[in-house]
Amino acid sequence: MTASKSDPTLKQYLTFLTSLTFLTSLTFLATPTLAQNTDGHFAEAEIVMKRANGFRGIWYMNQPSNDEYVYKYSGGLAVYPANHRPFAIYARQVDKTFFCFGGTDSTNSTLLHNVSYFDHRTSKVANPLTILDKKTTDAHDNPVISIDDRGYIWIFSTSHGISRPSYIHRSKRPFDIGDFERVNATEMVDGKVQPFTNFSYFQVYHIKGKGFIALFTKYNKAGQRVIGYNTTADGVHWSEWKVLAHIEEGHYQISTERNGKIGVAFDYHPKGKGLNYRTNLHYLETSDFGKTWQNIAGETAQLPLTSPQNLASVHDYASEKRNCYLLDITFDRQNKPAILVIASKGYEAGPANGPREWTLYRPGGHGWEHHIVTTSDNNYDMGSVYHISKNSWRVVGPSVDGPQAYNPGGEVAMWRSDDGGKQWGLERQLTRNSPMNHSYVRKPVHAQDGFYAIWADGHGRKPSESFIYFSNANGDVYRLPRQGKARMLVPVPVK
Repeated sequence: MTASKSDPTLKQYLTFLTSLTFLTSLTFLATPTLAQNTDGHFAEAEIVMKRANGFRGIWYMNQPSNDEYVYKYSGGLAVYPANHRPFAIYARQVDKTFFCFGGTDSTNSTLLHNVSYFDHRTSKVANPLTILDKKTTDAHDNPVISIDDRGYIWIFSTSHGISRPSYIHRSKRPFDIGDFERVNATEMVDGKVQPFTNFSYFQVYHIKGKGFIALFTKYNKAGQRVIGYNTTADGVHWSEWKVLAHIEEGHYQISTERNGKIGVAFDYHPKGKGLNYRTNLHYLETSDFGKTWQNIAGETAQLPLTSPQNLASVHDYASEKRNCYLLDITFDRQNKPAILVIASKGYEAGPANGPREWTLYRPGGHGWEHHIVTTSDNNYDMGSVYHISKNSWRVVGPSVDGPQAYNPGGEVAMWRSDDGGKQWGLERQLTRNSPMNHSYVRKPVHAQDGFYAIWADGHGRKPSESFIYFSNANGDVYRLPRQGKARMLVPVPVK
């Protein structure tokens, strides 16, 4: 379960750090980097490059709710939010799944950007490297990961709005997390080269022979979330950001990639209803590195989309007076999309807005078809969808009530369909009798049986330690050690 989420109200748009100098080549910075906060004061985002000595996930809360649920949403959010992706990616060349997460220190006083890997040959995990101390506890600043054609690992350190800068780091050696260097990237803004130092809700994919395509959010002066994308051949020089959609008050988006094809699903915020109300479901895809975008019927969209009635529409939740929460999206082996969402009656936590319906959308003979996978008790019970074979699908997520009912997270379960997603049954419950809620179950890119899903736990109603977990494809769960000094650490089976 994951409680309803919207971001804190942003202060007026700031002119970003015009005094920053930048390079157009890769440079490692060993000194702190200044970041300007919304109050005008400077805090240092420190580049660390030290072993973390264990896996400690960030605990985060957003907006006290003044009710029994305490916060609007909260918990162990090391691989949050759903709009960040990917957190993990399998590299066949070295038989390792590399992953990043939002870590912290022993007192949960700051957000640390950590990177590690699971070695499929030994079933051990690398003691994480802490790349960056983001000098915030906001889990919206969690990092994401990518791997380029040559095997270099890229960590993109996001920001939440414009109050803190973003960072890009690249490993110094292919398939090696021992050391990273700062990438002083640039982007084109109104035809001029500017530092590429601010991006939110980042989703990045490396396309063989072409480079990176990134989908992310920029905040306008009114604090609205505008979604768009840009590209780069080398990770250093990024193109002009292009707007996908700006309908009324803005959007959230999620995306996926397969064989060079990108699919993106997004909602929108109707005018005047606030960011807690997100509704409707849309979908677009591109197979030419973002040059053109189409719906599932092959109709080309004229960007940006600016009206709620458009060719990308999948489902009209607004007419049903229901919210739509984006969970996951993937392609099947024919490159057809599948979109997983939660639909509910409202944003507040608690039973009044239930049931929260986990709903899977797939293209059918006459447009989009949708079927309910299961139900749970919170709008942010985020899980992932997997295509197993031609007609077989699986959803893994915290869909069983946990110890803090109606708060984010719960007990993790596997659901399976063998008729193309129409009917679903419980395949296995992965966690039981947990002291804290498990939340945000994420699927690695090219997920392998040994490291199939990753997530974290945390108390839903008060600050707590947060452990990080993974499961294999059979549903066996392992906890990553919170403390450890060895280079490689042994995951602990969870019975």
